[in-house]
Amino acid sequence: MASLPVEILLGIYLGLLVGVIPALVSWALGFAFKYFTGVTIPGLGVVVLAIALAGVSGGLLALADKSITSAPNAERVVTAILLVGMVSLYAHSKGDKMGATFPKRLSLKGLRDKRLSADVVELVGGRDEVRIRVVGDVADMEGYPPLPESLRAEIRDGEWTFPVDLRIGELEARMEERLKTEFDLGDVAVSIDEQGRAAVVAAPPFSGLSKRIDDGRHAVSVDALLPTGLARNDEVTVLATDAEVRGTVVSASSASDGTAVETPATPDIDDTEVTPAPVQAPTTDGGEGRLTVAVARTDAGPLLRSGNPKVVVEPRGTRREYELVSLLRRAGTRFRRVTVGEGELDGTTLREASVREQYSVAILAVRKQGGWRLAPPGDTDINAGEELYAVGPTDALDAFAEAVA
Repeated sequence: MASLPVEILLGIYLGLLVGVIPALVSWALGFAFKYFTGVTIPGLGVVVLAIALAGVSGGLLALADKSITSAPNAERVVTAILLVGMVSLYAHSKGDKMGATFPKRLSLKGLRDKRLSADVVELVGGRDEVRIRVVGDVADMEGYPPLPESLRAEIRDGEWTFPVDLRIGELEARMEERLKTEFDLGDVAVSIDEQGRAAVVAAPPFSGLSKRIDDGRHAVSVDALLPTGLARNDEVTVLATDAEVRGTVVSASSASDGTAVETPATPDIDDTEVTPAPVQAPTTDGGEGRLTVAVARTDAGPLLRSGNPKVVVEPRGTRREYELVSLLRRAGTRFRRVTVGEGELDGTTLREASVREQYSVAILAVRKQGGWRLAPPGDTDINAGEELYAVGPTDALDAFAEAVA
């Protein structure tokens, strides 16, 4: 008979050898029950099953069987039984945890909700940012003319900086909008991987004025006395002979020096910057000039009949909501719009869900069939397919979005 230390080592070896299959079964049971039913199997039952699967007659009762405890290799067998139980219990806990966090359904949207790898995060000016670069050649979009080579090279050699807290799907949408604005592209599709590398498919810019005019509006040009500093997208009121016409400036030029207001390139700024960037769009120098405004169809006639119209620029007003969002961002708080899935919140009320206590977020609005309900009371029911507006820290919003979905 070997010494006690040797018997214990042999027992550990035996336990690892025969405990592989029971551990896999324990993990599978824990994962399956948690994933499909949300129920956690008691650990004692898993241990009993695992030891029985290991071939020890009676499971845990073998520890009280004199034929085992009095055998010459009792230390070896007891050590193996205990090790099989511990390994199976550990595998079961891991399977249970994975079943709770594993997404209920895999989809392209779920893959797009991933974040970029931490390797591509850069510290710029005291803030974490991600820099997106185009890899490969910029492809032509099917059904459109090919891109000019100069424009293709400019897009390929460019870099774009975005906030670090955006998911990949949001980054793709932001970059598509940025490319459309900066290069006036007709259409663009962007695909970004976890390393911040973007593949771009683009259509060339569309010539003509019509793409700047919204549906249901007409562009009308008039000769008038223009104020200094008039820029595209300013809201103006044109005082015609028999009407006051409100419209949006599409283009303007001063006759004195030929200064023309064209579509400005959007500056490459960080979306989290609170301080407004200086206006870089070209503006008029004032005096006699020509103005083109987008107006409603019914206002086009009076404006065309006007002989000597006058242009009045209207203020946009103070946007207090932007100031509020900036203050919340400074405090580390974000907004998130989520859709309720067939999960644990489906069919409950806000009070029953205890959203604030369990997830540390607050529900600002619920979208029902009749529209949005602001500041919903606690007895508001939550059903699958409805949308919620939640506010809270980023980590809490991520956990809440996973629970809701």
